[in-house]
Amino acid sequence: MSVPALTKMHINGYDVLKVNNGPWRVCTHADRLGSFGSRDEAFAYAASLPTRVIRADRPSNTQ
Repeated sequence: MSVPALTKMHINGYDVLKVNNGPWRVCTHADRLGSFGSRDEAFAYAASLPTRVIRADRPSNTQ
């Protein structure tokens, strides 16, 4: 029995990941932005995207 292998890194706020022998993927929490045959291609694509900033919900200022 084999165990799935996950390789995951973060670049500019994007996830760059690979599961088993599948393609390298560049993703956000909600979307897959691209699939690539090599790690270098995926890193170059993620690095070329604008920096992704995750904004926390700010509490409303009620008086």
